[in-house]
Amino acid sequence: MPRLIALVPIVTLLAMLGPVVAGLWGTVLPAFGHLSVAGFSGPSLDAFRMLAATPGIGAAVRLSVTTGLLATGISVAIVVLITGGWSGTRAFRVLERLLSPLLAVPHAAAAFGLAFLIAPSGWIARLVSPAVTGWSRPPDLLILNDPYGLAMTAGLIIKEVPFLLLMTIAALGQVEQRRSVMVAQSLGYGRLTGWMKSVFPRIYVQIRLPVYVVLAYSMSVVDVAVILGPTTPPPLSVLIVKWMGDPDIGMRLLAAAGALLQLALVITALCAWRLGEMIVARIGSAWVIRGGRGRLDGAIRPVGLGAGALTAALIFAGLGGLLVWSFAGFWSFPNALPDSFSLRTWMRHGPDAGGAFGETFVVAIAATGLALALVLGCLEAEHRSGRKITSRGLWLLYMPLLVPQTAFLPGLQTLLLGIGADVGRGPVIAAHLVFVLPYVFLSLGDPYRAWDGRYGVTAAALGASADRTFWQVRLPMLTRPVLVAVAVGLSVSVGQYLPTLLIGGGRVATLTTEAVALASGGDRRAIAVYGLAQTAAALVPFALALVIPALVWRNRRGLHA
Repeated sequence: MPRLIALVPIVTLLAMLGPVVAGLWGTVLPAFGHLSVAGFSGPSLDAFRMLAATPGIGAAVRLSVTTGLLATGISVAIVVLITGGWSGTRAFRVLERLLSPLLAVPHAAAAFGLAFLIAPSGWIARLVSPAVTGWSRPPDLLILNDPYGLAMTAGLIIKEVPFLLLMTIAALGQVEQRRSVMVAQSLGYGRLTGWMKSVFPRIYVQIRLPVYVVLAYSMSVVDVAVILGPTTPPPLSVLIVKWMGDPDIGMRLLAAAGALLQLALVITALCAWRLGEMIVARIGSAWVIRGGRGRLDGAIRPVGLGAGALTAALIFAGLGGLLVWSFAGFWSFPNALPDSFSLRTWMRHGPDAGGAFGETFVVAIAATGLALALVLGCLEAEHRSGRKITSRGLWLLYMPLLVPQTAFLPGLQTLLLGIGADVGRGPVIAAHLVFVLPYVFLSLGDPYRAWDGRYGVTAAALGASADRTFWQVRLPMLTRPVLVAVAVGLSVSVGQYLPTLLIGGGRVATLTTEAVALASGGDRRAIAVYGLAQTAAALVPFALALVIPALVWRNRRGLHA
């Protein structure tokens, strides 16, 4: 058993990074003209020439860069204003409770909900019409799929703010925030200014990698881009997926060249962001030395709270819109509510959604179960060896989240086809594992390391082996953190679109792939059914993660960790 435990970290790295490396290799070969299954042999630069000559490629690149940088920058700014201006207050605790469950809402469901709100015939327009706007019919305004990607950027922001806020809250526990702010305020600094000068530099070091993940994801996201992004041309990530699905297998060369361009864009943006960090650090140092006390704090603080509240309100209202549309009968504009309610949509699409729900959970449970076993093995190996994860190990952990999915998944699909591997559920589970593993590790790592080792010493003194202590003492006491990590893994798997679409070869129909496929059809009632089912599939595990420990430990409240 000890030898087996020692091998788990190696197996974990192979499971997590192996597909990424293989996928990148499978992308590089076709990009330079080598695709043996289609009769192409390189090296050749023809694919890059085709890419450069593609109409609209410049606009697609611009969209990818601007939406990614805007979404990341605005999300970071909102989180900084919320945390700096309100952490430790009752308002902050309320906002934290509102935003925390929204982290589990899949990106696609949140994007659909936002679309139902801000569309020309959406709920917001209905609520203010005709009294405020004078509209008796939907206005001819290009709000969704606007050419600048503003709707897409908004859809990314409302999802990334909860993620970054929770990462920041976790980092707050590792710095003496309260003492630092009290000292700053005693010197006359405003609450926000004092926090920015004394706490933020230490916090940002700890959330830098999550910020990089948000930037990489926002630049290469596909499902949100399909739902809210421009269409003529779409962002580069959508073009890559379109080329991968082209019946002409030779288009895979163009897709591979586009994938390498996407990777280059993300690397360049990350380097530019790092350069920006260095510039901001210099400007910030000068700002700290200047000694300004923050006379505008009173005006700025409400902006952060309002932005956080607006983020929560948009997601909750969007989910409410999905619920109403799923039961809506005839609904004429500008009525705020449907003329009638009916179960017809659920009766029509419910069976198919139920089948997709089952497929979704089979894949999610398998991927999360494998991830949990590997993560527990890694953490136990770390505990027994006395070694802690290094900064290099943390970078390896984040690597699958930093490399754009569109950069290596097309190559992975091409490699699977080239070696004759069957597409379907097995490869999809392996692909999901790549993305589920890091989140499960990050969710479970801190609680596992914080477990009081004296329980283990007591068990050993009573004659228990290390394995028995793990199974009968440590693991039962960590029931709640383990279930939360499982819930996180399930929600991550439920929201995976591109791995399911490309690696599944269209044979694995999950709630996410089916919902995004409906986006082009415009059937709001069907979209609402699948969007709600997708949200339920992600939220139910979190509810169970709260309920099960309460039932298990109801008579042993002093025993659980």
